[in-house]
Amino acid sequence: AYKRFSELLPKEERDNACSARVAKSQILTLPELRANPFQHRICRVFSTSDNGDDSMCFEDFLDMLSVFSYSATSDVKSHYAFRIFDFDDDGTLDRKDLEKVVNCLTGPSEEFRLSNAEMEQLIQNILEESDIDKDGTINLSEFQHVVSRSPDFTRYGGLQR
Repeated sequence: AYKRFSELLPKEERDNACSARVAKSQILTLPELRANPFQHRICRVFSTSDNGDDSMCFEDFLDMLSVFSYSATSDVKSHYAFRIFDFDDDGTLDRKDLEKVVNCLTGPSEEFRLSNAEMEQLIQNILEESDIDKDGTINLSEFQHVVSRSPDFTRYGGLQR
């Protein structure tokens, strides 16, 4: 992990990798993130940068790699998947978050975008399946309950594609 982190730094900063921060643009070159539709959210969630640039220190990088590892528990993976899907960072997945998740999954091309009616129906179906307390949002425990019933989430780790 340290070697991979160091290689993302400019050559002149590699000797002090423990105190350096890797730019988000470099983090996004990692094969694990390059094609991930949630790459920007992943950087946001794992970065501890105070200035909002989503850069990562070595500890941030380790945290991210540990969640992506096959040895991470389903609870850990689902916790971070929830945070990644919670675009407004309010602790719930509401209709706007769910729409952004769907748009990330369908890609930037307009030809694959859902119509407003299709999007509304999909979000309604997601909420009917997941919103146990019927408050119009999905909280972490509801999310974890749903993914615990998904063998693919457990098998493939949830965050990996």
